[in-house]
Amino acid sequence: MDLRKLKTLIDLVSESGISELEVNEGEDRVRIVNAKLAQGQPSNAPITYAAAAPAPVAVSAPAPAAPTAAEHAAAEEAATAAGFVAKSPMVGTFYRAPNPESPNFVNVGDIVTVGQTLCIIEAMKLLNEIESEKAGIVKQILCENGQGVEYDQPLFVIA
Repeated sequence: MDLRKLKTLIDLVSESGISELEVNEGEDRVRIVNAKLAQGQPSNAPITYAAAAPAPVAVSAPAPAAPTAAEHAAAEEAATAAGFVAKSPMVGTFYRAPNPESPNFVNVGDIVTVGQTLCIIEAMKLLNEIESEKAGIVKQILCENGQGVEYDQPLFVIA
């Protein structure tokens, strides 16, 4: 989708008073959100928009809401006291198993070695295996299967 078309769509949203517009064109997808209108505030506020991206793949169950930065910090503080915290090296979707029919890579109480796969993070349709940097026992798994994760978000506690 070209920039002129995006600009036209953004102007349409700001002038029309609608709070959100989503357009699919082939494999391109654009979602424009007038953040102030979505929150019930006046329409003279700036508009935020998401850039064009490939159409998402359908998932059988909706992912839980992403935790806030404060929740990340609280989880990390609690986890650090318990042991080594394995963090996400990228933004993506967290998966505990290679596919829905397979067993999880690790569970709470499992003994892991350095280099053992803990999970997969899908980013831009690429599956990235996340390996353990420390040997020990998995004390906590801090993410749900299918949950979106942020860069540097705590994933596992290993003691």
